[in-house]
Amino acid sequence: MRLGLAAAAVALLAGLTTACAHDDGSTGTPQKAAATPSGYAEMQQKVSAAESALARADKDAAQDH
Repeated sequence: MRLGLAAAAVALLAGLTTACAHDDGSTGTPQKAAATPSGYAEMQQKVSAAESALARADKDAAQDH
């Protein structure tokens, strides 16, 4: 009984592994890189500007003390 149950479990696992495998055989990696979202460059510029403004504010605050 246990041998039959173990064989069934192995067969099920093998079937799931085969059915879930990618075409190229790799696992856990995307097949192609995601495209850069629209407006990404503008967003990077805004983040950079905000970081610069924060650095200036920190410098000004440090000089006041």
